[in-house]
Amino acid sequence: MIKITTLLCSLATLSIAQEAPKKTQVYLFAGQSNMEGRADGDKISAEDIKRLKAVQDRIEFAYNWNPITPLNITEPKGHTKKKFNLEKSFGPEIFFGIALAEANPNDKFLFIKRSQGGTSLYGCWNPNWTLEKATLMKEDKQPKLFQDFIKYTDKVLADRKPGSYEIKAMLWVQGESDSGVKKRGPLPSQTYGANLKNLIQAVRKHHKLEKLPFLIQQVGGGAVIKGMKDTASNDAHVSFIAQSSDKTSPYYLPKNPPPIGHYVTEGMKRMGLNFYKTYATDYLKLEAKK
Repeated sequence: MIKITTLLCSLATLSIAQEAPKKTQVYLFAGQSNMEGRADGDKISAEDIKRLKAVQDRIEFAYNWNPITPLNITEPKGHTKKKFNLEKSFGPEIFFGIALAEANPNDKFLFIKRSQGGTSLYGCWNPNWTLEKATLMKEDKQPKLFQDFIKYTDKVLADRKPGSYEIKAMLWVQGESDSGVKKRGPLPSQTYGANLKNLIQAVRKHHKLEKLPFLIQQVGGGAVIKGMKDTASNDAHVSFIAQSSDKTSPYYLPKNPPPIGHYVTEGMKRMGLNFYKTYATDYLKLEAKK
């Protein structure tokens, strides 16, 4: 009996030792100012701050080449503080992260975000960057953001053990700059769909993830929105999140009135939650088909 008990204990111990540790879930975030976030962090409710604090130790946040920290609201640059009259700001990662971590209490996460206000897909974010394209958008002195985003992501992940993480999805909030037909002409908006498709393919190819989910938040207007919808319609692993003009809808995103614009605290909260709801629904459907 003693030998049998000892054997069973040994087998149980071996089984636990051989069980692979859970991989850190990695999510990529990219875009312009509304991905960067112009929402007032000081207006997040006390209850939501409590929720954030309860999960933030499981979510690492790598943001624009800054030191990695637990997920938190951030301090914007001086001109943003002045223009929007705020001391703290946040993007869609906060409420996406809260919802994601609450739904997966035993998992750990890494968010990598590269964003810069006033930048275009036609110019800065274009995987097929050219000086001519950047000059049209008056971005010839701006960084080549797609390449910078890839370099940044690689740098963050290089510090992880191979096989210890898994890139799960990419979230995209960009399109306003390319929608400015009066400023830059029709070409950036008319080619938005093709450029977006190229961006998605380039990210997937670089990370060797042919079916990496890509989530697009509707921003901008005109041909840019059509390009987003067409891209999602032709790729089962791309999701388009539409905005609603119905103020009672969770897909209505409140923003500052013109000329300031940009999503306020409640609008950004809804954006983050809509990203999570869309990801959870669409990703689970894709998993079920495998």
